[in-house]
Amino acid sequence: MKDKIYKKPLDPLVKFTFNKQVADVFPDMIARSVPGYDTTIAMIGVLAEKYATDGSVCYDLGSSLGAATLAMRHHISKNVKIVAVDNSAAMVEKSQKVIDRDHSNIPVEIICEDIRNVNVLNASVVVLNYTLQFLELDARDLLIEKIYKGLNQGGILILSEKVRFQDNGTQKRITDLHLAYKKANGYSDLEIAGKRTALENVLISETIESHKARLEKCGFKSVNVWFQCLPFMSLLAEK
Repeated sequence: MKDKIYKKPLDPLVKFTFNKQVADVFPDMIARSVPGYDTTIAMIGVLAEKYATDGSVCYDLGSSLGAATLAMRHHISKNVKIVAVDNSAAMVEKSQKVIDRDHSNIPVEIICEDIRNVNVLNASVVVLNYTLQFLELDARDLLIEKIYKGLNQGGILILSEKVRFQDNGTQKRITDLHLAYKKANGYSDLEIAGKRTALENVLISETIESHKARLEKCGFKSVNVWFQCLPFMSLLAEK
C-alpha cells in the first residue's frame, strides 16, 4: 500500500507512532525513505548464518513487520530459535501473518512487548534494526548492557541507526542528499515536512562515534561500521 499519511497537513502536536496506519504502508515508507534498507536486511541474514550457533537464540528487537526475522530465518541452517519483539500491536499482528505464511522450519516467537522488558538469554545474534533511535537517550545504555550480558561469547549485535554528524557542513550535505532521495521517490515537500515534524523528539539520532563508544564501554571487543548510506548506517559489534 502506498504511503499517503502526510499528503495532507496534520496536527503538528500529533507525534509519529507505529500504529495501524503506519503498519499498513510501512514497506513503502521504508523503501522510499531509507536508502540501502534492502541491502541491510539481506546482509542481516548473511551475518546471522555466519554467527548463529546451534542451540542458541536469535533476537530481532523492534521487529516491525519481521523483515530482519525472515532474513535470519531464510539464511540460518543451524538449530536455533528466533524471538521477534515489537511494542506495536498493529506491527505484531501483521508480522505474525507474514510468519504464518512462511514455510521455514526455524521456530519464531513473536512477542508484543517493550524491548526493554525482554530478557535476552543464550543469544548468538541480536538485531536492533533502526530501533534504538526511538528510545530515550538514558534508556539506551541499559538496553545495550542487557544485550551484552545476554550474548554468548562470540555472539554479535547488529545495530542499524539513522545518525547525525559532528561537523555542521557534513550534516547539511547529507541532509540535503537525503531530502533529494525522498523527493526522487515521490515524496512532496509537504509530506517530508509533515513527517519531520511528527518525528521531532521521537526519533533522536546520535553520532556514529557515540554509538561505538557505548558499545565499547559495555565490553564489545570489536565494533565496526559494515554499512552506510547517507545518514543510515549499521554497526557489527562482537562479544
